[in-house]
Amino acid sequence: MDQNPANLAAAGEDAANVPALQGSATDAILRRVLSDVLGLDGSLVATFTKETGLFGHLPELDSMAVATLLTEMEDRFDIVIDDDEIDGEMLETFGALLDFAEAKRTAN
Repeated sequence: MDQNPANLAAAGEDAANVPALQGSATDAILRRVLSDVLGLDGSLVATFTKETGLFGHLPELDSMAVATLLTEMEDRFDIVIDDDEIDGEMLETFGALLDFAEAKRTAN
């Protein structure tokens, strides 16, 4: 199955209806953040797996969108993301970003 989100079909579901892959609250919130910030259809975001590429794979996630994404994550998760925590690896896949968000929430 093609895991490139740009090639996956979107079916018109809004972000509030995005189901969580892992069943965690962090997963569900992160999917909503991605949908809201990047303007992605909820049904597309629902297909994301841990291996789904983000930065460099989603045309919507450019350098300007990264700043907005991280700010929105801080607001919705009630966390602080320091500049030295941001790297390409964290934004490479949905799984990496989810792991980062879960670690930050656990640390608070």
